[in-house]
Amino acid sequence: MEIRTIMESLGAQILAGEEQLNAEIEHVYASDLMSDVLAFGKPNSILLTGLATQQAVISSHMAEFKGVVFVRGKRPKDSSERFAKEHQLVLLATPLDMFEACLRVKSPHGESTAHPAAADKESRSVGILLCKEFSVEGGDFSKGGLVSTEVKSLLKTIGFDSRVVRRVAICTYEGEMNVIMHALRARIRLAVTPSVIEVVIDDEGKGIPDVDLAMQQGFTTATEEMRAMGFGSGMGLPNIKNNTDDLKITSDVGKGTTLSMKFLTDRWEK
Repeated sequence: MEIRTIMESLGAQILAGEEQLNAEIEHVYASDLMSDVLAFGKPNSILLTGLATQQAVISSHMAEFKGVVFVRGKRPKDSSERFAKEHQLVLLATPLDMFEACLRVKSPHGESTAHPAAADKESRSVGILLCKEFSVEGGDFSKGGLVSTEVKSLLKTIGFDSRVVRRVAICTYEGEMNVIMHALRARIRLAVTPSVIEVVIDDEGKGIPDVDLAMQQGFTTATEEMRAMGFGSGMGLPNIKNNTDDLKITSDVGKGTTLSMKFLTDRWEK
């Protein structure tokens, strides 16, 4: 189904990405919880949401969605449109509520016809090595997702398979948002070799008293403000666990938490 068809069926207004209206989508996903989008959304989807913030747009980008439809006439007042234009996402706004919008849009539910190009094995065999460090400040929601967006861009530029890039981006984004919600600050280190991508998030903050409890789906210490932004559903760490090949968490209460994530790239070689 073309995004243009969805726009017409919803009577929606185009906010960004008019040049991508002919893009084909395979699934339609409706949610105001961005952790659920990252956990259950499928690539080449379009998101219906009442969360008119940049975090909805960044979450869609991380999940490899092709666009976002804001329901109930909502329009983002932040940098959402600029972000969408920079990353080739379509943004639409419809006056319909979520229920009515879902009734009018039928997901194609077809098998994916997309076959992402394999990474250039010749360039991968010469020992590519990338090391880069980023900083994240706790409480700065306006910059949430910028580091993970840069990480995703770097890995795509190198030429890694889109499936592993998606996994790394989702985990980095979840970790980045955890820092913004729960810590004072953090360093995020990205280390890349041809066979392994490692992301280490080392934060300063209150730490995690019970890591096993924090790993359970649905457990959350998020405030109402965080929930209003679409986070805090208790899916962050479980999402990370499900998308990493190796995960280690160490935490010192009153000092901070270190999240070490490894992703094997060889398993995606063709």
